[in-house]
Amino acid sequence: MASSLDLQEVLTTITQGLVDELDAAFARIWLLGSGDLCATCHKAADCTNQARCLHLEASAGLYSNLNGEYRRIPLGALKIGKIAQGFGPMQTNDILGDDRLPNKQWMQDNGLRSFAGYPLKFRWELLGVIAMFGRRPLSSEEFERLAVFANQAAIAIKNAQLFMEVAQLKNRLEAENLYLREEMKLDHNFEEIVGESQRIKAVLRQIEQVAPTDSTVLIRGDTGTGKELLARAIHSLSPRSARSLVKVNCGAIPANLAESELFGHEKGSFTGALQRRIGRFELADGGTIFLDEVGELPLDAQVKLLRVLQEREIERIGSGHSIKVDVRVIAATNRDLHAAVKTGSFRADLLYRLNVFPIEVPPLSARPSDIPLLVNRFVGKFSSKIGKKIDGVSQSTMERLMKYSWPGNIRELENVMERATILAKGSLLQVDDMMLQGNSTTPLPLADSLEEVERAHILRLLEDTNWVIEGKQGAAVRLGLHPNTLRSRMQKLGIKKPLSSS
Repeated sequence: MASSLDLQEVLTTITQGLVDELDAAFARIWLLGSGDLCATCHKAADCTNQARCLHLEASAGLYSNLNGEYRRIPLGALKIGKIAQGFGPMQTNDILGDDRLPNKQWMQDNGLRSFAGYPLKFRWELLGVIAMFGRRPLSSEEFERLAVFANQAAIAIKNAQLFMEVAQLKNRLEAENLYLREEMKLDHNFEEIVGESQRIKAVLRQIEQVAPTDSTVLIRGDTGTGKELLARAIHSLSPRSARSLVKVNCGAIPANLAESELFGHEKGSFTGALQRRIGRFELADGGTIFLDEVGELPLDAQVKLLRVLQEREIERIGSGHSIKVDVRVIAATNRDLHAAVKTGSFRADLLYRLNVFPIEVPPLSARPSDIPLLVNRFVGKFSSKIGKKIDGVSQSTMERLMKYSWPGNIRELENVMERATILAKGSLLQVDDMMLQGNSTTPLPLADSLEEVERAHILRLLEDTNWVIEGKQGAAVRLGLHPNTLRSRMQKLGIKKPLSSS
């Protein structure tokens, strides 16, 4: 019993030892835990406090099933709950005549003669209860030995629990260190939020308002607008700033691995699960999780995510136990999730849970007055990185940058400034139309009617998606339409797939 630090092995050794050494018909151990199965608990009618109860963790002899009627026992209920609540040990050789023990017929059918139950205490801490039924009367010396054995069992259980806690903390620390090392490899787009326009100031005010709370935030903005930067700002200004901000790029996770990435898995739970994996939600416990491109999550993972937001608990793949997590959720997307709900690619109930505090990030074209500030920031960044002395940009370049539409937003501006710094031959950067032209798409020709505009827009998207209508990357999702609706519009507008297109 004392030679192992594996909790389940210790519990099994104790209960099986009572069966083998004292001819116990069966022996069981309940450990104190949180109220977790209240809705389906067989003893719910006897429970007065759902915060804590006794969990059946080991059983040997006649019964080895841990999911039966007595899998949870409320404190103060039945003989086991009374022993835990301080009524003291219980021992008898006259179980048929003892009013404290019900179910006389069951005891008689199984030839039971004796019962012994003891609280498991380590110093002043209640760990649980150990109990056994015997087929023969026990001597007073055996009852005394059982009391001493219960104390030794409590020490062994506590040692195993402490070792398990240390192992869990070690695993979490290793996972956090691995995550932080991966994060350090990334080159984040911006050191800080730059801008003085009214649009960006309004966003900053929203961040200041929501950061001190634990409310879920949904950041909506086009690609390249700095959604991750806003998430980092919210986390840094929150009471959770001392803990990790864990980032998950939902769009980069293969559909069959999404649940494992978010919630973790146990060793052997599926082919390739060679060891236990701590999921990103468990890693972010006490901190913040940033779900980037949340609109790309597969529907199965959306169901699990909804449960986490509702119940604040996760369950690793292959595990039968739930784990409570305290995580603040910040999500981001460049998709219209309301349109995705209509097409069936995103759950409406999940959207309502995520959209508690929405923040709309303006595109760079809506805040042109911030372009000079961003340009100066990027000039300083890349001139230092590349090792060139750059004083700024020419007046004609700044005017050109201010007039450009920036479909790729701040990320595109950053790329252009890095390219210009590399090509610079003097102290002033020059950006010509050719350099910007490589980042822009061919403009649509002017149309004379709304129908022509609609036809041209649908045609462009169909060509852009290689005439794929359905699916996440299909034209219907990008248009916010049901695939059948899009086909109907195509038929009305006379749009047909070219025979040469594959």
